Amino acid sequence: MIYLYQNVELYNNDIRVMLQAFFDNEKVVTTEEEDTWLSLEAVFTYDTDVEVSQVQRGGYVTFTLSDEFGYVDKKTVVIDFVDKKTARNPIKGALYKMLSTYTKKELPWGSLTGVRPTKIATEYIEQGKNEEEIHKLYTDVYLATSQKADICIEVAKNEQKLFASYDYENEYCVYIGIPFCPSRCLYCSFTSFPIAAYSGDPEEKKRVPGLNNAGYTVDDYIAALCKEMDAVAASDLYKNKRLVAIYIGGGTPSSIDADKLHKLITHLKTVFDLSYVREFCVECGRPDSITEEKLEVLKQLGVDRISINPQTMSDETLKLIGRAHTVSQTKDAYALARKVGFDNINMDMIVGLPGEDIENVRHTLSEIEKMAPDSLTVHSLAIKRAANLNIEMENYRSLIKGSTNEMLMAVDECARRLGLVPYYLYRQKNIPGKLENIGYAAPDKECAYNVLIMEEKLDIIAMGAGASSKFVFRKEGRIERVENVKNVDHYIERIDEMIERKQRMFEIISQM
Repeated sequence: MIYLYQNVELYNNDIRVMLQAFFDNEKVVTTEEEDTWLSLEAVFTYDTDVEVSQVQRGGYVTFTLSDEFGYVDKKTVVIDFVDKKTARNPIKGALYKMLSTYTKKELPWGSLTGVRPTKIATEYIEQGKNEEEIHKLYTDVYLATSQKADICIEVAKNEQKLFASYDYENEYCVYIGIPFCPSRCLYCSFTSFPIAAYSGDPEEKKRVPGLNNAGYTVDDYIAALCKEMDAVAASDLYKNKRLVAIYIGGGTPSSIDADKLHKLITHLKTVFDLSYVREFCVECGRPDSITEEKLEVLKQLGVDRISINPQTMSDETLKLIGRAHTVSQTKDAYALARKVGFDNINMDMIVGLPGEDIENVRHTLSEIEKMAPDSLTVHSLAIKRAANLNIEMENYRSLIKGSTNEMLMAVDECARRLGLVPYYLYRQKNIPGKLENIGYAAPDKECAYNVLIMEEKLDIIAMGAGASSKFVFRKEGRIERVENVKNVDHYIERIDEMIERKQRMFEIISQM
């Protein structure tokens, strides 16, 4: 437990984020008096000799860290209380240095927090700053390592090249959600339901009690999804815009039968104008869901990028995390996709899986390197609230060593050997050590959708259970989201309401 005492809460969130970066499993509790174990006191003091009416109000903040063993450390930093944006970094930097001294560890990202660390480099590139200036900002102000500074600059430059070819005002993307999987992975928090419960087979349904009491099938879901597609495609707002990227995700889209995939994609192509689409991606994430027939359907209907996701090349770990496939099936699925003619195949892997250390990661990388995918997406294990891993944490705590920067450096080395370069990068709150997720790709094999949704440059119209649409109001500088319900039964039953939610947003945009 960490007790946080502060007399000004203006920087409360910044302080909490820094504490959680060093103490992943500790709860931070705000208190009004000094307490036990580890206590952090943040005292903000205004300089009474400076008139409040003046633009600059000089002041300072003193952090005092103490614990039951009598450890006391203090850091004082002079700040400008008027400009919170200017004050944040010196405050976080001072706290980072103190906590680093106390814990005897350094964080690769230093005091840098937030989901998109590359955004800083992007903004400075747009302002005309050179690489040396940007690098110095990451290392001197945010205290990040030189390697993290370099990779942020590289990603930002690659993003800029990709963005240059898009017209944000007149283009949009479509996301289609297929919320079914062969089984639920231990770490998963996405909208995902066992496909057996929606197969229409009473015996299969018995295997997953408590789900689908209404007796709906995958066909019922696709019918609702097609109805939502009809409504979006009929909107005058999007008739006048160009659809440039399509992403079918989940769940596991390839868990549904080949004929259902054919019906879904054919309908999509019928109601939307795909003549401007530059990227059509389908997640075939689970190797045990892939067949030659399904791959042939995808290829025939114009899908040009797929993802086959091993996550690890250890059969033991696959069994532990609930992925009902083997390493051999991953290799077979990959070979089958090449045979069918796919020349843009992504592979996902996760570092920090339960029971895995750096040697396991190196083994997975060596197997992936032999297959030579066109892109490699690497996730640092995030322990999310809704995932079974978090719910059943007591059963797995001893196995979780967490991702390390050494693992990510091994990934980087492997990717470079394959001729892949980093093109997008982001972080999640629930990653121990606050490390990153990163995508590498061969030239012209980047997933544009990944970058566009992360950087929120243009509208993403999302359809299906659990789908979240993003509407970009560029002039106002804000993003509005329209959510669909996550439960498959509710989505089918309330499809008219899901359509109405989007139409209300369409009306608001049209009136602006």
